[in-house]
Amino acid sequence: MRCASGCGRERQLGRPLPAADENQVDTPLIQVAGIRDRAEADLVQECGVRHLGFPLRLPVNREDLTEPEAEAIIRSLRPPARGVLITYLDEAEAIAGFCRTLGVTMVQLHGDISPAELARLRDVDPGLTIIKSLVVGLHPMAVLERLVSELGPLVDGFLTDTYVPETGAAGATGRTHDWALSRRLVELSPRPVILAGGLTPANVGQAISVVRPAGVDVHTGVEDATGRKDRGRMLAFVAKASAAFGAY
Repeated sequence: MRCASGCGRERQLGRPLPAADENQVDTPLIQVAGIRDRAEADLVQECGVRHLGFPLRLPVNREDLTEPEAEAIIRSLRPPARGVLITYLDEAEAIAGFCRTLGVTMVQLHGDISPAELARLRDVDPGLTIIKSLVVGLHPMAVLERLVSELGPLVDGFLTDTYVPETGAAGATGRTHDWALSRRLVELSPRPVILAGGLTPANVGQAISVVRPAGVDVHTGVEDATGRKDRGRMLAFVAKASAAFGAY
């Protein structure tokens, strides 16, 4: 499966999307975010996860490791494993430069970024796979729907996540949101949509069944009480997610 709901509809309407094939998001995607060190990176891969997320340059949450540590891990990964930068940077040159420093070719943008900067980012680094977050609760649904339409031609995928007003955090909150809203965005999007926000081994199967996303992203939901990734929880998460994706 190479493309989530919506891509075929766009082609049928005669409006081909501009991103290059090499930038497409491989689906179904399972990503574990918040890698703390090389041992954890190895463990995640042993559990069958190929997309490893590194949240860096964050406005709210504490970072899990330093930028040099992240770079060393990312550059040690071998295909099909892939490091993914998760950041709130909002300027094309800064994003592209940081990606080059880390050695990543895929980035999740969680901050508000203008269409002009996204277009410039595509020009600055045409080979970069760009995922734009759609944070449920931070913006009204009408705004999220407009963003899907406006930014769809400029990105390779979207990711829905949860906003927590008490802390201002948009991601790594451990909280779910209304999955019906994410399902609506999946139906509208011309790009693959990844679901995040409070996913665990216990709920990921139901979440995929309801939302029908192109992938899932998990952070705190596969950690133990100390905040370390737990092998049993990760294996269960991958098994439940894979089964749910296989069902459709």
